[in-house]
Amino acid sequence: MCSAFARCVASAILSVGMTAPVAASDLTLPPTIAWSAYPTGTSGYSQAVAIGSVLQNQYRVNLRVVPGRNDIARLAPLRTGHVQFAAGGSEAIYAQEGMLNFGVADWGPTPIRGVVWNISDGCSFTFGTGADAGIAAPADMRGKRLTYVKGAPSLNNASRALLAYAGLTWDDVEIIEVGGYSASIQAIVEGRADAAGGSCNSASFLQVEASPRGLRFVTFPRDDAEAVARVTEILPWYLPHVATEGPTIEPAQGIEVFTSPYPYLVGMADTDADLVYNMVKAIAEQFEEYRDAAPGAQGWAMDRQHFEAAFVPYHEGAARYYKEQGLWSDAAEARQQQNLARQNLLLQAWADYIADPPSDAAFAEGWMNKRATVLQEAGMTVIAERW
Repeated sequence: MCSAFARCVASAILSVGMTAPVAASDLTLPPTIAWSAYPTGTSGYSQAVAIGSVLQNQYRVNLRVVPGRNDIARLAPLRTGHVQFAAGGSEAIYAQEGMLNFGVADWGPTPIRGVVWNISDGCSFTFGTGADAGIAAPADMRGKRLTYVKGAPSLNNASRALLAYAGLTWDDVEIIEVGGYSASIQAIVEGRADAAGGSCNSASFLQVEASPRGLRFVTFPRDDAEAVARVTEILPWYLPHVATEGPTIEPAQGIEVFTSPYPYLVGMADTDADLVYNMVKAIAEQFEEYRDAAPGAQGWAMDRQHFEAAFVPYHEGAARYYKEQGLWSDAAEARQQQNLARQNLLLQAWADYIADPPSDAAFAEGWMNKRATVLQEAGMTVIAERW
């Protein structure tokens, strides 16, 4: 497995100097494409490398996978054009919204566009714990040591949402600050933390399972409607889910958790439409070649693309492919128009706000108040932002 992984990594970074387009059948891609992704060792990075291996084999296209340890590190190169796509998670939504780390003067609402997402048999985010930590239910998190990843508001806000299931907040746990996702998992292994958030099928959790502490996932029963509502009030795009893939999980039984798209491949509104179209087409048409090559890769299947549930508008190039395949419904188009209207509203509100901004000390609070006001006046979901 290790040697195969190494070959995949190598195939993702070779021949970056090529410049002429390469065509296979009626699909045309540039010879080198770059994605930002979660760090090495994560399921998102492994899936990107697996897709890169197929792109190399089928189209002689080299996918450079650029690991980013936090939300800004993944989206900054997308915004500057150093990568064409970002394969992350909820940070795409926070960037659109101009929230958390993106609600600062040099960011603000960002014209992100959805491309294709993964809904795996695992889950996008849950609490993994040391089996010896005495955490079986969400309420058991009280007083425990939970990692807080600096510079990663999407991870930390997801932890906040899962704590809310039991009526808890960050004030009810001991915060262990770490520098990145991988460091978050390592903190459990080293005994410095009791729990960390991550995807159910993340390869990083194998380290916890193999450690003397052992691994246990917290479960979130869906039959507690009030608890579920507390989670979805914070993260409307999170859904109750039964995960059947991941260390310690018995596939026949699964565990009740929440999930959302991860990895969520996104581009910018001005990303070349033909590039986006062909990127989606390659991911769709080569699905059988990579679906078993990395944990969770089966989640890229076209029948798991729930367009009507999206919170970010799709790129025109992606929508073109989905329409050609008969996957784009009237409900999908209605949702697309709602999402475009929301994003445009936020972009205009930001332009108005920064035209005469308050002092630095009051900037973030003033923007969040402005943001909430314009969304409420438009009858749109605000998304709880205080934590």
